[in-house]
Amino acid sequence: MPKPNKTHKGLSKRFKVTATGKVKHRKAFRGHILGKKSGNRKRHLRQDGVLTGTNAIKIAAALSPGV
Repeated sequence: MPKPNKTHKGLSKRFKVTATGKVKHRKAFRGHILGKKSGNRKRHLRQDGVLTGTNAIKIAAALSPGV
């Protein structure tokens, strides 16, 4: 009997698939050296980014365990 496909654990810590199938991720440049960044820039970095296109399809496939 073949083994079932597994969820990619590295991707599952970085991305989340929403109920409608969109792929959310945390924006970069928010970890440190925040003093020189403007408040407007930091506020926009707080919001989750959404992947589109081929990247979203590949990541969603890697996150879904093959049933």
